[in-house]
Amino acid sequence: MLNIEAVSKHFGNQILLDQTGFQINPGERVGLVGRNGHGKTTLLNMISGSDHPDEGSILYPSWYKLGFLSQKIMFSQSRVIDEAMLGLLEHEKDHYWKAEKILAGLGFSQDDMAKNPEMFSGGFQVRLNLAKVLVSDPDLLILDEPTNYLDITSIRWISKFLVSWPREVLLVTHDRGFMDSVVTHIAGIHRQKIKKIKGDTSKYYLQIAQDEEVWEKTRQNEEKRTKEIEVFISKFRAKARLASMVQSRIKTLAKSQPKEKLQKLKNLEFSFNSFAFAGKQVLNIESLSFGWEQKNLLINDFSLTVYPEDRIGIIGKNGKGKTTLLKLISGNLKAAAGSIKINPGVRQGYFEQTNVQSLNDNFTIEDELLLSVPDSDRQRVRNICGAMMFEKDAALKKISILSGGEKSRVMLGKLLMSPVNLLVLDEPSNHLDIESCDSLMCALDDFKGAVIVVTHNEMFLHSLANRLVVFKNKSLEIFEGTYKEFLDKEGWEDEENYTETKKKPSILSKKEIRQKKSEIINGKSRKINPVKQKIEKLENSIDKNEKLINDINEKLLKASFNQESSKIEELSQELSNLENSNESLFGDLEIHMDKFEKIEKIYDIQLQELDREQNFNGQKKY
Repeated sequence: MLNIEAVSKHFGNQILLDQTGFQINPGERVGLVGRNGHGKTTLLNMISGSDHPDEGSILYPSWYKLGFLSQKIMFSQSRVIDEAMLGLLEHEKDHYWKAEKILAGLGFSQDDMAKNPEMFSGGFQVRLNLAKVLVSDPDLLILDEPTNYLDITSIRWISKFLVSWPREVLLVTHDRGFMDSVVTHIAGIHRQKIKKIKGDTSKYYLQIAQDEEVWEKTRQNEEKRTKEIEVFISKFRAKARLASMVQSRIKTLAKSQPKEKLQKLKNLEFSFNSFAFAGKQVLNIESLSFGWEQKNLLINDFSLTVYPEDRIGIIGKNGKGKTTLLKLISGNLKAAAGSIKINPGVRQGYFEQTNVQSLNDNFTIEDELLLSVPDSDRQRVRNICGAMMFEKDAALKKISILSGGEKSRVMLGKLLMSPVNLLVLDEPSNHLDIESCDSLMCALDDFKGAVIVVTHNEMFLHSLANRLVVFKNKSLEIFEGTYKEFLDKEGWEDEENYTETKKKPSILSKKEIRQKKSEIINGKSRKINPVKQKIEKLENSIDKNEKLINDINEKLLKASFNQESSKIEELSQELSNLENSNESLFGDLEIHMDKFEKIEKIYDIQLQELDREQNFNGQKKY
């Protein structure tokens, strides 16, 4: 329904998009990915009409309606419900229940409906903007970072909402788990081109890696082939009987367009500076209480011991006290009661989104990092600047001209400057692209120290957290286990509002479960073994061809050295046939590998369902 054709966009000397495009077809939910600064927001602005391409066109039917989630917050109504109803279509202007349903899904209570939008936090104001877009029933729903200010339950609700959306979606988000749960396709901006594939982000990034590998191998082979042709021409130019062959190769060289070596793309390179810690406990919280009003405590009689290897995720709905708890731990707030005893050997690093206000607008990035740790040398500061993608002269940019995302990178850079053994992080992945989020997640996993993190990114929680502090049911609880275990054992209250109600498994006997499991395993073997055998056969054929190709290349070099023209032609034909054969084999291999993965996934899901059923039976018994 939306067709982007041969679009180009430049800003000064920087090329964002170069003669590229893609289509969004009926029913597709497309995730748009790409590094920060590579053109995602620019592309969205061109689609919505607030910007225009330098070349090319963006086409869609005249009746096709776009709904764009704006990050600008501006309200004209005195009640939340009235503001949300502004998005309703003309013939639905009085359908307040439609707006109410969407507002409730985004976390607004019935009492909130009559309140003034200006009374709410920034996060809830963004939700209200989202509600205005959703109630308009657009044909294409365009969402730019919709999860930045949403809590987990709202993210889970909007994930279900988007999956059931009957028309098209174009989504930009740094939350990879959220994107994968929603989209049917990925469109990625990579090296000024847009590539669209069916599948999730993992499949897209694998495809990009394979494409780049093929490009580099092809470039090397073409370079090698060019050198061989040049050697042939120089050796046989004077031979009259080989003149036609020489001329043919000269024409081949003239027509060839050498592939350029791909430049390595820069990623954020997180590596936290760990400070050795010999103690058994990092900190101890005892009977902690805090509230802005004495009668309404956010935190009441809470105790927690943090150990050196802890990865503690603090989770819960917005406004319940997650950031407040971090501020108490970091010493930025004073408790009403109780104590927080921090081991004297602890060196703490604290990151909070609002801390960007502490940056000095008159400083350069280099100055800001240098002054954060006065005894640091300038070379180390420059290294950190480079790791945060402020290379060379970019490190001399003034803080005042940086975007919100760039300021967040500066704050992260300051965190990398000092050796620490406790990281206290409040939504560290906001404003980072997917590649940077992956890098941050790996760095936190490698960090030799304790981590306490507030995040609504469920992929972070699944990958990192070994303990949880949960704001739930108007209380603060500690869950000793991973996020997956939390979802399996407890889950979120009112989960039915956000995700499909879990079906209770039918109760089977142990014998029936064993029999069913055996049937699934046997069924999997019957389906997957022929595919596995075909994959092995294809791999063997490819290996065999690769060996023959290497042998022929050696024979070609020898024939070229001995000036055996007929032999060279014969071997060249053999080489071409083998390379064509391998290309076909690789195509078949990819098809069968996809088939193998799909079969495995289907049967693994069935086995997981049986395991859950078995666990359910065990809980019923005891």
